[in-house]
Amino acid sequence: MKIQKSFKEQSETGTLYVVPTPIGNLEDMTFRAVKTLKDADVIGAEDTRNTKKLCNHFEIVTPLVSYHEHNKHTKGPHLVDRLLNGDDIAIVSDAGMPGISDPGTDLVQRSIEEDIPVVVLPGANAALPALAGSGLSTEEFYFCGFLPRKKKERALVLKRLESIQATLVFYESPHRLKDMLAHLQEHFGPRKATLARELSKRFEEYVRGSLEELAAWANEGELRGEFCVLLEGAEEGEHEEEYWWAHLSLIDHVVHYMEKEGLKNKQAIKQTALDRKLPKRDVYQAYHVDGESN
Repeated sequence: MKIQKSFKEQSETGTLYVVPTPIGNLEDMTFRAVKTLKDADVIGAEDTRNTKKLCNHFEIVTPLVSYHEHNKHTKGPHLVDRLLNGDDIAIVSDAGMPGISDPGTDLVQRSIEEDIPVVVLPGANAALPALAGSGLSTEEFYFCGFLPRKKKERALVLKRLESIQATLVFYESPHRLKDMLAHLQEHFGPRKATLARELSKRFEEYVRGSLEELAAWANEGELRGEFCVLLEGAEEGEHEEEYWWAHLSLIDHVVHYMEKEGLKNKQAIKQTALDRKLPKRDVYQAYHVDGESN
């Protein structure tokens, strides 16, 4: 167990600040976010060219370093070393909250392992404004992020989501939206849904209706801008059935996905963990260690 005192006066290390940035409208930048970026010793940026424009607008002269999905394994340890030596580091993505369908989670995890304080600033993101404006239930919601690109993997995820009663929140790019809506309609039928496009920007738009209506709208013309797709949750009792894998052992469950569904070892372990709502490491242990010892 680890307990973090985020704002204690003295710390042997620096602090990692997770700083959200505007998703389109620069006026959404908070005073605290600007001050944090100015006070940091360095800013870890998903794309330094984009962040440089933001810094120039707010007269922030803090040095930038590249930190993104493709260099996190080399740059991450370097940034952690700087934190351990007392530097304060702020990380930003191109837009919105780092770590939420954006780079950042890996560095947060490394910092926690080293007892480095992690302070997350509140601020702009796409999911919550889209949910609040969707007209769908906000009592509960399930953030799904981006669906897998491959059809077989996407089908497995959608099958798992069919019985969830909370509002489902997805992200999707414009060139994949038509296919995504077709797959949602195939799995979820006539449920209500909302598309939220270009949030906070000049061409912000909400499209509300059934999945069939939204799919027809998407097929009418060229799609532009990043989308949030919000889907009504399942009704009570909908899709309730005995789990198909109930008779399988943990190892046989993994083997099923590999032999019957054609998934690779790592993917099969991940999907088994999702099905059974178990930590992935427990399934890995059962398959690779316990299974091999039998």
